[in-house]
Amino acid sequence: MMRILESNITGKAGDDACEDGLVITPDFVAVIDGSTSKTPYRFDSSMSNGRFAMTLVSEHIRSMSPVTTVEEFCEAATARLRRLYEEHHLEEEMAARPDHRPTCSVIVYSRGREEVWMIGDCQCLIDGRYYDNPKPIEEENAEKRSRRIHQLLASGEADVASLRRDDIGRQAIQEGLFEATRQQNKTFAVIDGTAVLMSGVKIIKTSEAKEIILASDGYPYLKPTLAESEEALRQLLERDALLINDFKATKAWMEGRESFDDRTYVRVGV
Repeated sequence: MMRILESNITGKAGDDACEDGLVITPDFVAVIDGSTSKTPYRFDSSMSNGRFAMTLVSEHIRSMSPVTTVEEFCEAATARLRRLYEEHHLEEEMAARPDHRPTCSVIVYSRGREEVWMIGDCQCLIDGRYYDNPKPIEEENAEKRSRRIHQLLASGEADVASLRRDDIGRQAIQEGLFEATRQQNKTFAVIDGTAVLMSGVKIIKTSEAKEIILASDGYPYLKPTLAESEEALRQLLERDALLINDFKATKAWMEGRESFDDRTYVRVGV
């Protein structure tokens, strides 16, 4: 018997533009994290590309057979996006411009398969044991941004308050962020309408598990309870709003926002 013990989904700006999604059915629990757009391009003018991908994958998971395999899920979710590219005659553009593709990471608990599937940048705790699946280039970009911001602070060209209004350190890694999009389904797995790099998908057996926590990467420190995870996030933002020290990120906690990223957490008893 699967029981949802607690859950949370919150946008970084605390509004309806959240690119994270949470799906709970009798057979699946999933956290979907839409990727932040790198350009102004929108596949659907009413929402960001990340939210579009998240919405589509959420709908697909709700329709899946209880015995769906991870391979079947990846193939079907990919095909659903690819069909939209074809219907809009955008196959060539999406092939040439990976930064234009609606993209998301997703972590799924399959009750029937007794597995957790990690496609892209996501994290989980299974009976207290931590697992993640980070993008290979993410750490390099975060390090470069951290160095640049430390230079700006040391020289007096910027201070914490100004950088929370305009994260010019992120500008220093724009090429690295674009390079990450070019590596999608080449060096790491995502759902973006191209064939998922299955070697980049992590599958964890859960047949003996008693408790499973799934989360997006909006939680820097994943803890055994939602309250502890939220408190760890609060303390981090309080001591390092620019995210350039002990937890280095590719973006700051911007002024007026609730956090530096959308965040979703769900704790499941099994």
